Amino acid sequence: MKTKIMKGNLEGFIGKHFLYTYENGWKYEMYIKNKDTIDYRIHSGMVGGRWVNDQKAYINQIAEDVYKFSWDEPTGTFVSITINLRVPVLHGTVSFPRWIMEHPERTVCHQNEYYDLMIKYRDAGPTYERGIEDNFAEITFMRDAGADNNDVIACPPDQLPDNYPNNLENLLQKR
Repeated sequence: MKTKIMKGNLEGFIGKHFLYTYENGWKYEMYIKNKDTIDYRIHSGMVGGRWVNDQKAYINQIAEDVYKFSWDEPTGTFVSITINLRVPVLHGTVSFPRWIMEHPERTVCHQNEYYDLMIKYRDAGPTYERGIEDNFAEITFMRDAGADNNDVIACPPDQLPDNYPNNLENLLQKR
């Protein structure tokens, strides 16, 4: 039996904006900007406060309503996430280099503004032993924000209004 490859069908995924909480309590926010780019914000956890725009990623459809996306950061961190939009559940594996395990605060910034510094830290290391986080997460919020919307993740988590994202729909209507 030949398996149907769904790699190119991202129509139901591009533009998705969602928040999720891992089993370990870490809270993240993700926006699938286009076929090979994501934006994200980390609300809590070891590197809570970090946010990134225009991160290149490999994004594929695995099955109906199931997508996988992976990326390699300039920090040396590698991330791979599988999401089921129907359930909704997510599984993520993050591989942190040792330098982040020892100094997570160095990455709590807007990566885009400190890109060269992240590479400098990465190259200085140490890299091994890597810290691996492998967890399921509950998706706590999801909406379609359209493709290439630079307003979705445009500030750090500490600049978001109270009760975010529960009041997100009200904030969007005021714009």
